[in-house]
Amino acid sequence: MKVARDMVDQDLRVRYAVGRMVARFFHTRWFALLMFGFTGAILRGRNIRGLVCREQHIPSRNDGSPIRVRLYRPTAAVGPLPVMLYLHGGGYIHGVPEQFGSLIKAFIETEPCIIVAPDYRKAGEAPYPAAFNDCYDTLLWIRDNAASIGGRTDGFIVAGPSAGGGLAAAVSLKATDTGDAKIAFQMPLYPMIDDRQNSASVVGNDAPIWDEGANRLAWSRYLDGVMNVTPYAAAARCTDYSKLPPTITYVGSLEPFRDETKIYVENLRRANIPVEFEVFDGAYHAFEVVVPDAPISKRANRFLTENFQKFARRYFP
Repeated sequence: MKVARDMVDQDLRVRYAVGRMVARFFHTRWFALLMFGFTGAILRGRNIRGLVCREQHIPSRNDGSPIRVRLYRPTAAVGPLPVMLYLHGGGYIHGVPEQFGSLIKAFIETEPCIIVAPDYRKAGEAPYPAAFNDCYDTLLWIRDNAASIGGRTDGFIVAGPSAGGGLAAAVSLKATDTGDAKIAFQMPLYPMIDDRQNSASVVGNDAPIWDEGANRLAWSRYLDGVMNVTPYAAAARCTDYSKLPPTITYVGSLEPFRDETKIYVENLRRANIPVEFEVFDGAYHAFEVVVPDAPISKRANRFLTENFQKFARRYFP
């Protein structure tokens, strides 16, 4: 899918040229490593004003190595509160939870909750299943410690954008497969879930921020050495959607993940899973982060927070 500037929503065009440069930079391994180091050095440990923030390390159940985890909660709220596992984006190759402070704060201010966000291992450190295991181990830690951090124990929320959305979908799938933890609902936003990359929205995509080249490099890093790609590695390979939790998601019409997100939603609906979903016409990847004040970005954020509040009140009565 070729993406011309005039296909982009008018209010998002202000970042079109810069976004194309960003996408091109992601075609190179060195830039991904640079971004990984830069975002970590600049943002790691940053708190969110107006929230209670703390950090701790929890042990991996696989090798005992520490997983850095950020915990966020409202300054004043009557508990116990719902607990959300929030998995940051970054193409499986870069990023830290602190990058997504504005969205974390928006969730907590919309409906009081506790958010636990792991700084999972990136593909440059260790390919799959390292990131998935770190995220799943964090879910199990939440399950075992929810009461002690002031959270509810009767169900949990799993959320994340982009690669974080792919991890959210995979974590929810394993939790429902095994019965390890009850997922009240999930929010895999424009999720990165299909390693096959053969849909019309991926092939030839040259949209800003994230395009076909960046996508192929990121998947090759994440699945390096993996011979058998399971649904826990790429959630689009799931064949049974019947046990998955209610879902909120959205996607831009111009981004590579459009088709895989739509197919994922169609499969959920065929399995009679409640879904709130919207496609934002003329939007490229992470548009609401790149141009947060654009009207289309505000509509996307409103769609997300309104449905988050609706689901939180429905599934945590």
